[in-house]
Amino acid sequence: MSYVDGFVLAVPNANREAYRLYSEKTSPVFKEYGALSIVECWGDDVPPGKLTSFPLAVQCKEDETVVFSWMTWPSKEARNTGWEKAMQDPRLSQEANPMPCDGKRMIYGGFEVMVEL
Repeated sequence: MSYVDGFVLAVPNANREAYRLYSEKTSPVFKEYGALSIVECWGDDVPPGKLTSFPLAVQCKEDETVVFSWMTWPSKEARNTGWEKAMQDPRLSQEANPMPCDGKRMIYGGFEVMVEL
């Protein structure tokens, strides 16, 4: 069964286009190393919560928007191999392609698919 990497982060509104360009540059690297698909979503209806929420989780500021993203892989093994290769690829270095947001506030994790319709 397939495997999914999920990401939630806060991106400054002024960097929306820079983030799109960043994703367009980095996504092909992950696809080259085995990712099946990559989806980047700009928050449109992401309400703040009192106890939990996407904005609270990434400490989203007033001038930022929550971005929700995921990558699908054929398996966890393919993901582990792909990530290892991608992290060594100079096209993903901060010098070559700096993130247009605070990566320290990004939430990410790997997920085993339970149901896929």
